[in-house]
Amino acid sequence: MKTLSTGVVVIGRNEGQRLERCLRSVLVVCAPSDIVYVDSGSTDGSPAMARALGVSVLDLDMTRPFTAARARNEGFRRLLSAQPALTLVQFVDGDCEVVGGWLESAAAFLEQNPQHAVVCGRRRERFPERSRYNRFCDEEWNTPVGDALACGGDAMMRVSALVAVNGYRDSLIAGEEPELCLRLRQRGWRIHRLDREMTLHDAAITRFSQWWKRMMRSGHAYAEGAWLHGSLPERFWVRETRRAFAWGLVLPVLIVVTAVAHGPTAVALAGIYPLQWARLAWRSRSVSSGAFMLVGKFAEAWGALKFHRSRWRGTGGRIIEYK
Repeated sequence: MKTLSTGVVVIGRNEGQRLERCLRSVLVVCAPSDIVYVDSGSTDGSPAMARALGVSVLDLDMTRPFTAARARNEGFRRLLSAQPALTLVQFVDGDCEVVGGWLESAAAFLEQNPQHAVVCGRRRERFPERSRYNRFCDEEWNTPVGDALACGGDAMMRVSALVAVNGYRDSLIAGEEPELCLRLRQRGWRIHRLDREMTLHDAAITRFSQWWKRMMRSGHAYAEGAWLHGSLPERFWVRETRRAFAWGLVLPVLIVVTAVAHGPTAVALAGIYPLQWARLAWRSRSVSSGAFMLVGKFAEAWGALKFHRSRWRGTGGRIIEYK
């Protein structure tokens, strides 16, 4: 076993065999003492299984609002308290398996590139053929190689950089990784994606309702990100939020109002949706993907509305789970 100067924080809830596969994939490289599993109220025996493998288990206090951001922060603090000399930390979701060689490659990159705080690789869907929704996830994660604006949930980070920005924002129920990367970039740090396999993910999305909730979560993240940082020069997620509201709320309302007031005129206005679908289908080279990207704007708009409703009421948003 080769031991790296790298710790691993795994988060999960009721991941079962997926979690065991995840933990075993990092135990090949890391000592059990360098791994923390953060459990958020599992009822499938996940904490006991993780303890049997020898890793440290942190059971979150579920009387406080749960978010993935909070789970990662608490796991990171537990890891540092046990291994204060660690310089790098790999975050990974419990439904992912770390590909052999990734931890070594990621650590080598950060050690050789001191200006970078975060490095990620290619996350792939384990079963893209099982549903169109799994395939959409796999396509979504195929982002450009090289320096990037953000990473996803699986990424290796420099401990000193993470400490300097006080980690993730606990309250975010979605989009916590790009928000963290934004704050890191404000401090002069860089984020990089290697042209290398990183993790295998098991989305297990087989129903439209699951996919709809996932898109709602994206809309919530866009709206909250824009609310927090939209005034910055790069207008963080302002465009994405406006696009969701335009296609998923403003245009439908305008079409209905026009139909009531002018009748047939609304038909011509509604024609913009088939045109947009055709544009998206041509861009994605998939009729199905184009259709779902368009329908997804309605879910994103609903998620954005949920954020603003919670904000107006002064209540925190509740996590949107799709499985």
